[in-house]
Amino acid sequence: MSQRVVELARDWIGTPYRHQASAKGAGADCLGLLRGVWREIYGAEPENVPAYTPDWSEPQGEERLWRAALRHLKVQHAKKSGDLLLFRMRAGGVAKHLGIAGRIGDEPTFIHAYTGHGVVESPLSAPWQRRIVARFCFP
Repeated sequence: MSQRVVELARDWIGTPYRHQASAKGAGADCLGLLRGVWREIYGAEPENVPAYTPDWSEPQGEERLWRAALRHLKVQHAKKSGDLLLFRMRAGGVAKHLGIAGRIGDEPTFIHAYTGHGVVESPLSAPWQRRIVARFCFP
C-alpha cells in the first residue's frame, strides 16, 4: 500500500496551490492532496471537511487536523514511504501542514502542496524533519 500511496501522490505533482481545493491538475492545498489520494484509494472521503481559513484552529489553539487524522488514519512509528506526515510550522502553533513521505533513507523527500509552489516533492531536510509532530499511515 505504501508504494501505491507514493505513486498516487506523485501523480499530483504540478497541481497548482489552491486553498481548500482538492482536484488533481486544477488545485489543491496540503489537506486537499491527502483528500485526493484518499479518494483514489477508498472512494468517498470519510467525513465532510468544513470550510476553513488559512489560520484555522490557531486562534483557538485546537489540534483539529491532528484529531481528524487520529479518527481516520493509523499512527505510524517507523519511518516508511507513503506515511502521512503532520507538521507544526512554528513553535507554539497548531499542527497544520501535511505531506506524504516519498523517499526514505539518506536523501528523504516528501510530497506536499505548498503556498506559492503547488504540489511538489521536496527534500525532507533537517528543518522540515524537526517540524514533524506525528506520522500516520492509511488504514
